[in-house]
Amino acid sequence: MTSADLGSQATPADCSVRLADSAEMAVAVEIAREGAALALAWFENPDLAVTQKPDGSPVSNADRDTETLLRERLREAFPGDAIIGEEHGELFGTSGRAWVIDPIDGTKAFTQGVPLFATLVALVDDSGPAIGVIALPALSETVWAGRGLGVYRNAEPCHVSNRRNVVGAYLSTSGTDYWPPEALAAVLTSRLHVRTWGDAYGYALVATGRAEAMVDPLANPWDLAAVAVIITEAGGTFSSFDGTTGPDTWRSGSGVATNGHLHESVLGLWRASSA
Repeated sequence: MTSADLGSQATPADCSVRLADSAEMAVAVEIAREGAALALAWFENPDLAVTQKPDGSPVSNADRDTETLLRERLREAFPGDAIIGEEHGELFGTSGRAWVIDPIDGTKAFTQGVPLFATLVALVDDSGPAIGVIALPALSETVWAGRGLGVYRNAEPCHVSNRRNVVGAYLSTSGTDYWPPEALAAVLTSRLHVRTWGDAYGYALVATGRAEAMVDPLANPWDLAAVAVIITEAGGTFSSFDGTTGPDTWRSGSGVATNGHLHESVLGLWRASSA
């Protein structure tokens, strides 16, 4: 893949914004797809071994092998950059930039044979997430973006939906386990369609206009770094649950992504339930 395959560079409305490098974005897409292909090779494999982390979440040999591959490829391509991963911690760099990776986002679904898992790769610099890739290998789909370069689904430009009313809109979430009962009740009575098309897949749906909102009451930095730039470049809004936006929102511990038009309405449902 060349940078030309990723689409032409868009001119950001704010000329002070530093664009991502299209060549680096092309490399990130290739590396994410290579990692995702390895994860797919483990999918429904009888040799898949699943254990529990200290926090109770599952981890498999597929997670570890995929992250090892991603780290090797990123270190080869960008030797001065740090690497932060879910499974193997942080590898320090000298450039002031970091690649944030999640080898298999949606491990629980992955181990259950559900094909909505993703490999996430993001580049973060001093202005926040600059490049983000969501590779969904079981669906033959990749969504990626670069700051100021737009967002693409399998090399075709895409964007959020234009729906402006919560009635009939689709809200996705990874599950309702972490939802306060009052918040869930408020959403269910809002006439939003709630679906558990969760993890990175839910964010991909918002970025491509197939859903209007994705909510993550509890999320790790490697869950959010890639999607933060993807949602923004798609014309949507990405924030924490308290409505905070900015370059460090991916570290906030929660994520809300919408088509922008419904962002305050979605946050309002949550706030009203907590009042």
